[in-house]
Amino acid sequence: MNIYFQKTHQRSFGTYPLEGEVLMNAIAAAAETGYRAFDTAQMYGNEAETGEALAATGIARDELCVTTKVHPDNFGEADFMNSVEQSLKSLRMDYVDALLVHWPPVGGDIAPSLRLLQKALERGLTRNIGISNYTAQMMRDAKSIVDAPLVTNQVEFHPLLDQSILLRAASETGIPLASYSSVARGEVFKYPQFEEIGRGYGKTAGQVVLRWILQKGVSVNTMSTKPENIRANFDIMDFTLSSIDMDRIDALNATNYRIVGKDLVPWAPDWD
Repeated sequence: MNIYFQKTHQRSFGTYPLEGEVLMNAIAAAAETGYRAFDTAQMYGNEAETGEALAATGIARDELCVTTKVHPDNFGEADFMNSVEQSLKSLRMDYVDALLVHWPPVGGDIAPSLRLLQKALERGLTRNIGISNYTAQMMRDAKSIVDAPLVTNQVEFHPLLDQSILLRAASETGIPLASYSSVARGEVFKYPQFEEIGRGYGKTAGQVVLRWILQKGVSVNTMSTKPENIRANFDIMDFTLSSIDMDRIDALNATNYRIVGKDLVPWAPDWD
């Protein structure tokens, strides 16, 4: 079974763009709520604070599922391993549970960074490896490049964006998707359908969105600084959306509202 669908790991607490006391308090609240999966990245600049906050929770290391991601600037042979070792030092850990390459490299050749990712696995710096922001064709190529299983492709995923091509690639390659921007940075709350559906289950609009993502076979990353929202984002396992409600939400894919486009991230690939 994929690590992101074990225990509580299908609901991961994201740390971007938190830092300082706000990050420390948010992680403490998430841990108290029941989160055991936490997501950070070299690019976020908060690995050290994340490590400090996780250590302060007192949760045993083998109960945690910690993901970090290698910055594209560190994809070169000279920098990759050093950057991962620095990430571990910052996180106060001997290994991470999942190490991802954060973006496809500029220039398009994904093979060198993926081979270095596999070397990090072989050296014991991580228990699992994965990718982030890869297109469907890149997923197929990645599967043929590395010998080890790729446990995720972490991508923008929410009901307002049609990611059916990536879902098909996930089924084809066996590389599951994980979501970021799971509520489209609040854009989903402009659509009354979610609140209407939620009333039938005694759930909020946000909980309906996150449950829809899980029922698509996609693990969820969420971030909040408010304890009540942190708890609500976690409390999504006690109901199942009907096929009618799933179809109603699926129809919103046609909105094709994308947050992470080239205007925001100039080095992003040409999305499917």
